[in-house]
Amino acid sequence: MTITDNMTKKNLNLSKYATLDKDAIRYFDQKEDIRTPFYHDIDRIIYSLSYTRYMDKTQVFSFNENDHISKRMIHVQFVSKIARTIGRALGLNEDLIEAGALGHDLGHVPFGHVGEHILSKISEKHNEGCFNHNVQSFRLLYFLENHGKGNNISVQVLDAIISHNGEFLMGEYKPVKKTKEELLKEYEDSYKSNNCNLIPMTLEGCVVRISDLIGYIGRDIEDAIRLGIITIDDIPEDIKNTLGTTNSEIVNTIVLDVINNSLDKPYIKLSDNVYNAIKDLKDFNYKNIYAKANSKEAIEKYELMFNRLFDKYLDDLNKEDESSIIYIAYLNDMCEKYKLENTNERIVIDFIAGMTDDFFIKEYNKYFKD
Repeated sequence: MTITDNMTKKNLNLSKYATLDKDAIRYFDQKEDIRTPFYHDIDRIIYSLSYTRYMDKTQVFSFNENDHISKRMIHVQFVSKIARTIGRALGLNEDLIEAGALGHDLGHVPFGHVGEHILSKISEKHNEGCFNHNVQSFRLLYFLENHGKGNNISVQVLDAIISHNGEFLMGEYKPVKKTKEELLKEYEDSYKSNNCNLIPMTLEGCVVRISDLIGYIGRDIEDAIRLGIITIDDIPEDIKNTLGTTNSEIVNTIVLDVINNSLDKPYIKLSDNVYNAIKDLKDFNYKNIYAKANSKEAIEKYELMFNRLFDKYLDDLNKEDESSIIYIAYLNDMCEKYKLENTNERIVIDFIAGMTDDFFIKEYNKYFKD
């Protein structure tokens, strides 16, 4: 048996609906090594600079001193484990699943979804289109990593990443075939509208998408309880009776429901009762957790911070002030092609979007004294 046989033998036992390693497509030709293509993508993602910055990016709650509250790094690990569990049970390609799961939130900005909404308003104001973290995750791997040359991640993994949004719950997730040209057009069109409800092209991408939801919906409840925002008694009994009370029970219930309703099927499906319970739990979380995660005053403060820093860096670029941190920490490391093909506004958006929470705050405090 050869090394290649050892690396690819898992393909012999996959479902007829799985994506095989030989089906991997890239935008640019490259010579593969002993690693299979999707396995290679995993390595490129975890060794990327944007993956390293997961460690200090908000999941839901910013500025808390509880070390047990989830950060973005923990969330993507949860999603990866949940998705690989479902994938193994269904006989799907776990390497494609893991790459999509680990890369799906690379594009998140400081302060989570609140920061994302603020940066999108800034982007639209400056004629750079909508900003969505799933689109920025694609952009990071296709355009920005490797000094602005991209990491040549496979089309199937990029699709799983840009199509991952677990916020859009569906009872059934059925893949939609796409060419690499069609996927690139989806990416480009995403800047023109705020619709980021994209359907994955593979069953593995569908697993990543439902796993994103499973990875946060119960954990956010536990984090909110730890911070005293809600109690377990606040959750409606009919939801607890269907899904469970703890994060462990909620994850287990949904994962088993997905597996039992999707085995040997060309789609990923939830039973009606679990789907309805998840829908109700999402509504509960939005009203009782996410709406309370940041005060009105905090959001106004974030808006001020984002706008001030954006204006500061844009002014530095327009003046070609090479002593600015945007040159030192970012632009000097990028290739000439990136500098020539992007507006100063887009460069600032890329820079701010990539910041960790701590670096963002440090930068703001360096220039502005409130």
